[in-house]
Amino acid sequence: MRKIYILSDGTGRTASYALEAAMVQFQEMKDETKIELFPDVRTSQQIDQIVEKASKEEALIIYSLVGEQTRHYMQTICRHYIIETVDLMGPLLMKLSAHFERQPAGTPGLYQQMNKEYFRRIDAVQFAFTHDDGLRIEELSKAEIVLVGVSRSFKTPLSIYLAYKGWFVANVPIVLDIEPPEELFRIPPHRVFALTTSALELSKLRQTRVEILNGYAENYASFDYVKKELAWAHTIYRKQPLWHIIHISHKSIEEISIEILSFIRQHHNNHPF
Repeated sequence: MRKIYILSDGTGRTASYALEAAMVQFQEMKDETKIELFPDVRTSQQIDQIVEKASKEEALIIYSLVGEQTRHYMQTICRHYIIETVDLMGPLLMKLSAHFERQPAGTPGLYQQMNKEYFRRIDAVQFAFTHDDGLRIEELSKAEIVLVGVSRSFKTPLSIYLAYKGWFVANVPIVLDIEPPEELFRIPPHRVFALTTSALELSKLRQTRVEILNGYAENYASFDYVKKELAWAHTIYRKQPLWHIIHISHKSIEEISIEILSFIRQHHNNHPF
């Protein structure tokens, strides 16, 4: 039985896929070959144990190591044991380094980490769309951030912006004389951000919306109605004084998001467990 070791400082998927593609050319050897995977190899002690075992079994070692010191140690010890090896990552990193005139980051598992971050953003954006404006209120507890506020208080654009940063965000509208759902008050208060603004600014913002709608729902933009709606919102906010109130007047989406994330980081620092 022929032995092939796959050794990686990450998951080993890159090397496994490469070997799988190459083994297609040797179908007759498939049943006579045993492949063993060694992921998350980061120390010289781990390499010593694997190489010593490979030497006894006369195994071929295919390795994918991005850390320069780890890769150099691997090459040195394999020469000592006279073991056949294939360095998948080293030559590619050297060529790219020369081409870009830059040193590689040398961070193990970086590709896997970036992949996870990408798919988390995709899931977060999907979550924001499906939990916008009070939708799926029964799933509100799944949100990492919950935004509450009256209409045109930037709840949706904030939700999408934060989702692109990988946060799972839901938003719940505050409507005049209507109590918000009970689920909202069951959320840990440090996750809830209550948005507010000046009546004058909100009235102007809504007036623009009314003009786009050719005068439909003019009362929605009137100064008196907006004052009542904001007063009602603050009545709701006072029911849970631990909610963090954010004044959005004259602030960009980015500035408001920074304020929200700064508060979250501060809370995590003060309550690490």
